[in-house]
Amino acid sequence: MNAIKVLLLEDEAALAEIVCESLQSKGFIVQLAPTIAKARSIYHSFKPAILLLDIMLPDGNGFDFASDIRKKDIQTPIIFLTSRSRIEDVVHGFETGGNDYLKKPFSMAELIVRMKALVTSYRVITPAKEPAIESYEAPLGNFIFSYPSGILIFKGAKHTLSSREADILHQLIRHKNSIIDRKELLLLLWGNDDYFSGRSLDVFISKLRKYLKQDSSVAIVNIRGKGYRLVC
Repeated sequence: MNAIKVLLLEDEAALAEIVCESLQSKGFIVQLAPTIAKARSIYHSFKPAILLLDIMLPDGNGFDFASDIRKKDIQTPIIFLTSRSRIEDVVHGFETGGNDYLKKPFSMAELIVRMKALVTSYRVITPAKEPAIESYEAPLGNFIFSYPSGILIFKGAKHTLSSREADILHQLIRHKNSIIDRKELLLLLWGNDDYFSGRSLDVFISKLRKYLKQDSSVAIVNIRGKGYRLVC
């Protein structure tokens, strides 16, 4: 396995040192940025395989930085490292393109497990040897959906979904007109089915319904006690 390149955006010096040293001792290549400006510069030259982002920084907000990254890069996994635990913050983190959310203080062992799971799932460790991520453009009622780019087209108008929205719609399409189990979906995309992940999934399903309501022939139906069915 090639060494995994990590961009750590963290302004708390003591925590940054612990995380850097712990990851480097496990074979990761880590670049530290104490500000968003520095992280932006490192991101373009370093080309990390995963980003670890604090939220409150001296020159801005980690959510906003993630949102900027997602405008051009929907593949590189993002984990937010934060002391915030309100459901609104968790949901906002996923809405801006985050893939996971770890509350401080956290276990380094847990962080590393989550990092490796995300990097592996996004096929960014050894691209030349890994099978390509499933890619397609397909009709969805009167929509055209492209995956993994997340582009949703309706009558010529384009909307780019967040990476999480695209992944959820992709799974719904794979199970089109049949039930996809809610727990299965949570475990597949979040790695757990806890309260915060469940609430986040509810938010993303609501957002997808809002996008799809332009075509009355397409609907995401709740199957009580089971999961969802994409009807089209």
